[in-house]
Amino acid sequence: MNRRRRWGLLVLSMVALLGSSVPAIAAPTGATADNGAKVVEETWLDARTVDLKISSPALGTTGMVRLLVPAGWAARPTRTWPALYLLHGCCEPVDYRSWDQFTDVKAFTADKDALVVMPTGGPAGMYTKWWNFGLKNTPDWDTFHTLEVRQIVERGYRAGARRAIAGLSIGGYGALAYSFKHKGMFAAAASYSGVPNTLNQGAPLFIQGILARAGIFNYLELWGDSWGMRPLWSANNPFDHVEDLRGTALYVSCGNGNTGPLDPPGQSDFFEPAALSSSVSFTDRLKLKGVPVTVDYYGDGTHSWPYWQRALRSSWPVLAGGLGL
Repeated sequence: MNRRRRWGLLVLSMVALLGSSVPAIAAPTGATADNGAKVVEETWLDARTVDLKISSPALGTTGMVRLLVPAGWAARPTRTWPALYLLHGCCEPVDYRSWDQFTDVKAFTADKDALVVMPTGGPAGMYTKWWNFGLKNTPDWDTFHTLEVRQIVERGYRAGARRAIAGLSIGGYGALAYSFKHKGMFAAAASYSGVPNTLNQGAPLFIQGILARAGIFNYLELWGDSWGMRPLWSANNPFDHVEDLRGTALYVSCGNGNTGPLDPPGQSDFFEPAALSSSVSFTDRLKLKGVPVTVDYYGDGTHSWPYWQRALRSSWPVLAGGLGL
């Protein structure tokens, strides 16, 4: 057993003894991605939870990732594990920690033989390479997630080649965009309250509002103008590439924005109706082309975490099938 692995097992033992309230900083694994991205800090929060700080050429800075390792991960150091990627939405202050903080994903996956990967997506990174008027190549969120994070967790944390991906809001867009752009990388993909048709009526304005909410007021930095730069918008739009999703197990869910069973009385929002319109246009396109999809348009419900926690559970059979579980 090499020194790095012995140190990792020692850290896990310390975490188990001290409890979840005391983080333990371990030596990084040494795993690097093909473009030189590497872990510069590894912090174990408990026996299953580790935060990674990655030096990322694709972002031009560092990016964070939270991993939930399976219960048997430390005891079986030669095994690899299927990986479930969970993407968050816009403007969330807790960023990469949001799935762990706002849902029961840790308890839900406690008995599942999968490694859960929860990366930063920035305040509103849009899970894409930004155009930036052609003046610079960063941030490139696509490369950060699908090359840097993927290769690091596979080379340093024993993630296997079976992958599934799910996300909420713009993370739902990201799950489907990554799946069609990197055909075959993810065996299953799920969008919860997502924006899978970025050129749907009103969707560019919706995206402009998302960026403004994150403090990005020149939306042209993303993909340019949706009319003048339509080919670039189309190149990033899952709706325009449904054939490239054939063979990927798909799940799409959304509410209608009205007060639902998981909301406080009187709560409603305008994000969910926009997401619903975009999602319905996308799933209609899938059905027209004969691409299978599991759909759950559950009616009343807002753009909020209780519904996304429920959606993860509802979509689990689709995701688990992709993971081979």
